[in-house]
Amino acid sequence: MIRTVTMIAACVAWPTISPAERYPTADAIVSVGSPITEIIYALGEENRIIARDTTSVFPQEASELPDVGYMRRLSAEGVLSVGPDLIIARSTSGPEEALDQLRAAAVPIVFVEDGFTPEAVLASVDTVGEALGVEEKADALIAKLTEDFAELEQKRVGGDDPIRVLFALSIDGGRLNASGRGTGADGIIKLAGGMNVMADTFEGYKLVNDEAIILAAPDVIIMMDGRGDHGGRAEEVLALPSVSLTPAGENEAFITIPGAALGFGPRTPQLAGDLLVQLETLSSGE
Repeated sequence: MIRTVTMIAACVAWPTISPAERYPTADAIVSVGSPITEIIYALGEENRIIARDTTSVFPQEASELPDVGYMRRLSAEGVLSVGPDLIIARSTSGPEEALDQLRAAAVPIVFVEDGFTPEAVLASVDTVGEALGVEEKADALIAKLTEDFAELEQKRVGGDDPIRVLFALSIDGGRLNASGRGTGADGIIKLAGGMNVMADTFEGYKLVNDEAIILAAPDVIIMMDGRGDHGGRAEEVLALPSVSLTPAGENEAFITIPGAALGFGPRTPQLAGDLLVQLETLSSGE
């Protein structure tokens, strides 16, 4: 059910989603996927979570809950061992065999569709709120996030020449594993007013060759933080022959963002706003 929420003029449009089942009395919930866990906390229903997946580390209290494993490599035995009466999971959770075992054990599962747009964030809140039976709380959070996204839209600098961004997930044998369209990286870059230079070339993540990077001519390289020495990693990336021939390499333009920025949950407006400031600072040459 999509409820009527008062939206400001710059609000995002609702996507069409299927109604979620309601489990208002569930109090032994396993939350799978960091955005799902963050939504449950943002709704004030965290006391109903008994376990979470490896990606769910925010807020800090969530990381102290029992860990049932990585969301795409779940073990049915591990999930069932904590005695859940409800599982709320991202739609990309798996493997399918584990999900089949959980269904066979008659544990209800509510899936929340992945998506990397403001509309997807609002729809996720709606789905989780309905599953928990706290629709009024969900409405309030949706209204707040709608305002936050509208404020972000107003902050974005318009124009026909956005800063050109290449997001690299990793380095593999001297090649960058870059983000195309349909990823969290692509979504957060767009929200921050940047242009993902690989969006028109491919979908998902892919190792790109030197020629593709040179032709893409990124103004900045972005990677996730929390993976070792930032300064050393920046030097390694910017020293790659292909990158050194781009504006990013010539200007030593390299920034990092939290991994949570790719997840699209309640903190997305804030995380996109932080990236927007970084991109505008680079663009202005400050």
